[in-house]
Amino acid sequence: MTSPSPALTPAALQGVRVIEMGQLIAGPFAGKTLGEFGADVIKIEAPGAGDPLRNWRLIKNGTSVWWQVQSRNKRSIALDLRSPAGQDIARQLIAEADVLIENFRPDTLEAWGMGWDELQKINPGLVMLRISGYGQTGPYRDMPGFGVIGEAMGGLRHLTAEPGRVPVRVGVSIGDTLAALHGVIGVMMALYHRKVNGGAGQVIDVALHEAVFNVMESLIPEYSAFGAVREAAGSALPGIAPSNAYPCRDGYVLVAGNGDSIFKRLMEAIGRPDLGNAPDLADNAGRVKRVAEIDAAIGAWTQTRSIQEVLDALNAARVPVGRVYTAKDIFEDPHYQARDMILTQHTRDGDDIAVPGIVPKLSATPGSIRSSAPHLGDDTDSVLQQMGLTSDNIAALREKGTVA
Repeated sequence: MTSPSPALTPAALQGVRVIEMGQLIAGPFAGKTLGEFGADVIKIEAPGAGDPLRNWRLIKNGTSVWWQVQSRNKRSIALDLRSPAGQDIARQLIAEADVLIENFRPDTLEAWGMGWDELQKINPGLVMLRISGYGQTGPYRDMPGFGVIGEAMGGLRHLTAEPGRVPVRVGVSIGDTLAALHGVIGVMMALYHRKVNGGAGQVIDVALHEAVFNVMESLIPEYSAFGAVREAAGSALPGIAPSNAYPCRDGYVLVAGNGDSIFKRLMEAIGRPDLGNAPDLADNAGRVKRVAEIDAAIGAWTQTRSIQEVLDALNAARVPVGRVYTAKDIFEDPHYQARDMILTQHTRDGDDIAVPGIVPKLSATPGSIRSSAPHLGDDTDSVLQQMGLTSDNIAALREKGTVA
């Protein structure tokens, strides 16, 4: 593991200021990504509890270790957005920002006098990312929606099961993360458009279920063309063969032998050249028709061997193969470490914890961890002072509970 240090090269988003009003996962993940590449991210949190993510899952010294990743490279200002004074401060911050991120239910900002129509007047160049369960329009817009509901409505949850068994979640908040990544793409396109087309900003409307639906590949074309409803298939990849999980003596391996030449090498490696040389198995269409037979042949070979023996044999044959990694496997893997994907981050509570590295990797303007995740309101005074408020002004706001 290596310790992160601020990059010596210019940051890709240096000079971009982001106001983050979101909480939990989707909005803050978008802010995290922008912050890793140099954006100045000011996170607005409610005085008192702050972002609930501070207390989610495993806690160390009173703070979630998830928070340490999600909120690195951000500044925290504790501001009561329900108060007129807090809303006025927020509007002043937004007036000087490039990007606003929010993931409230639709019309929440409008009720606070911070809808798009109002904000565009004070900042015509503003790029506003709005992430919600169902989007800003449509008959479902006012319904509450979390990532898990987006995964279901987007079509993913129907597929994540063994045939005939209850659909299961992926294991992480994939719906929120997909929405955040789509949001970041939208922000970058909007900033580019603003730069080359006269400086006007725009709204990016991301719905959780649409972000999931966007990665569902051929789901709808297959239904449209053939009336085919794709069903759960466990670890297999329907219509692509062979690609599955196979049992070994000490666990499972994933084998992707679905390329035509790869399939022949795979069959040679497992001692089944008869299948590798069969004319009707020379392409994917033929292999799909006999997928059960092919899977059985591969499984018969793997189940008599250890995972490592299978990995060694198939890597030597240049067949894509991999073990199913746990957190421990990732933490100890030399490839993860060689590519700086496991970093040591020093928290503001004095702990050193291992955290994920930064993706994607840019050659000229790489991302970096410039600061650890803030305590609630760590940067309230400095942000307000940058706005021109005096110590007396800040003290008065704190006395009223507007800031903390």
